[in-house]
Amino acid sequence: MANADASIKTFAVPKPLASHGPARIIAMCNQKGGVGKTTSTINIAAALAEYGRKVLLVDFDPQGALSVGLGISAMDEPTIYDLLMKRDLDPHAVIQHTVVPNLDLIPANIDLSAAEVQLVSEVAREKVLSRVLKKVSGEYDVILIDCQPSLGLLTVNALTAAHGVFIPLATEFFALRGVALLMDIISKVRESTNEALQVDGILATMYDPRTLHSREVLERLHEAFGDKIFTSVINRTVKFPDATVAAVPITVFAPTSEAAEAYRLVARELVERGCTP
Repeated sequence: MANADASIKTFAVPKPLASHGPARIIAMCNQKGGVGKTTSTINIAAALAEYGRKVLLVDFDPQGALSVGLGISAMDEPTIYDLLMKRDLDPHAVIQHTVVPNLDLIPANIDLSAAEVQLVSEVAREKVLSRVLKKVSGEYDVILIDCQPSLGLLTVNALTAAHGVFIPLATEFFALRGVALLMDIISKVRESTNEALQVDGILATMYDPRTLHSREVLERLHEAFGDKIFTSVINRTVKFPDATVAAVPITVFAPTSEAAEAYRLVARELVERGCTP
């Protein structure tokens, strides 16, 4: 079963949009690595693109996993680092098209790791990414920022630029421990640089309905966060690493699989919740 509650609640296929933009910006955020954050970013974006939304992905992790996961080389091309450091650089010179119609990417590579240090001396250093995205937000319906697994200046930049925060969270007890810290950072950003920031929701990932552990963690998530928890649940499957190796979203690699349908359900729920156009 791709979704633990699929028999209880489903979501309608979104209606086509008459026009595109301005984009709603969502920071995909969790300071713990290995929770399915980049996988979720790629596949939610691909599902939204399937539904006719124009989507821009921003790889904001020096590891560049988002770029690699979409088969885009960021070694010899300009990246998000260049956009942060060069005010006169046009984002259109950096944006790359992907194999998925309606889905574009601003790539990243290890150069981005230097930005955290270099931005410290910048005026309004928390708002540098926001300045970049304002130049292209009118052309997209959704901009998803794949944050690095830390709570440093880059993540603060993403939260300052965003309208909402989407938290992928593995159904493991260790994954639960850092959520309170992340919520504290979100509150501080809301107080200091982005008062409109809101938590769009928490997505349970790496769920294994066969284990008591996964079921207990999912239950605790519902107790702690209530309706912030998405109805959609992402099960563990070998298809995700296989799709990563193929450098395409699961919706392209195995379009009729339960895994692909699970992310389409997430996309439909995002639209129904008003988190995306």
